[in-house]
Amino acid sequence: MKVLRITAQGLPLFKEPLDVNFCAQQRVPEQQRESLRQIFSHVFLNQICGFIGLNASGKTSVLKALLLALGLLNNDPINHMPVKDILGNTKKTSLSIYFYSETQKEICLLETAITSDTGMNGATVYRILSETLKTKKPNSGITRINLFDFTNIKPSIERRGNEEFLPEDVSIMIARNKKTRETSLVSNLLLLTNTNILESPEEIAPELISFLDPTIEKLYFEEHDQKILIHLKFVDQDEIRLNSFTDLNYYLSSGTIKGIITFTKAREILNYGGYLVIDELENHFNKEIVSTLMRFFMDSGVNKKGGTLIFSTHYPELLDVFERNDCAYITRNNNGLTVENLVNLLNRNDIKRSDAFQSGFLSGTTPSYEAYLKLKKAFSNEKA
Repeated sequence: MKVLRITAQGLPLFKEPLDVNFCAQQRVPEQQRESLRQIFSHVFLNQICGFIGLNASGKTSVLKALLLALGLLNNDPINHMPVKDILGNTKKTSLSIYFYSETQKEICLLETAITSDTGMNGATVYRILSETLKTKKPNSGITRINLFDFTNIKPSIERRGNEEFLPEDVSIMIARNKKTRETSLVSNLLLLTNTNILESPEEIAPELISFLDPTIEKLYFEEHDQKILIHLKFVDQDEIRLNSFTDLNYYLSSGTIKGIITFTKAREILNYGGYLVIDELENHFNKEIVSTLMRFFMDSGVNKKGGTLIFSTHYPELLDVFERNDCAYITRNNNGLTVENLVNLLNRNDIKRSDAFQSGFLSGTTPSYEAYLKLKKAFSNEKA
């Protein structure tokens, strides 16, 4: 299952409808095909999708909305999703999720309307108001313009409200997925944005350790008397043996820990396909580590299953790692969140992407000069 596009209307924090298109919207030259995933005919998917913006510009909120949509496709109950707060006290939020079924060879549209109620304990609970699933076969007449046109197509599955065994917060996708056995692997790393702790004894590739911290000579785990024994050795130092991951976290830097978690999850997505969602990708990393992760997903020799990296960042320099404009989005907050594809903002090839962001050429992407002057004055007035 490959997501093609996600749109959302009625999200409380958003000033305008959210529209994230994973399809290549620009021309696809031959030399860029290796960094994209061909779905069928001339339809290609970007395998990285980045959201760039200032602090409090809505980057995390966008990721939560996308995870909500991915959760619906995977039969996850809305009230059990860790990102359900993005719905707030919505009266009605409408999601349109376009995806391609690789098993059925169909282009699909899931339309879901969600509302909120107050539960018996005063907590907000969510339920699905209405829902339909439409499908169509790709053919030679499908273009990038009409790819998402489902006019006059009748639903193949429709929520009627009297389904005896369907919970109110679970999508009708559960019926389709049971039949097709098709879901997507989703790794949500939003909770690890500021906290990085190793908790499980997953195998760590020695090449990864060397890449993240060349001062570590070896790090591996073995089971001893039904307990995990951790072996850690730094270059030119005696081996350290530990009995808990809590102790290991004291020896490794936060960047190394985040790197182990992130690249281990990335390896899984690269091997099996799916979605890796990371907030503030640059936290605890240098630019080269971040660039390496991005390039892995843009390399079809590494990313053989078409995994997708979805991330947010404060660093405009990462825009220059992108090979295309249509896989980058600029987030802003001006009395409500807006998200706009870079391809609609920057159509000049003679401007470096990061320079356009930092210089203010893309309005609303740098702190205002007035704010800078006020901050400078405040600092200047500090007493020595």
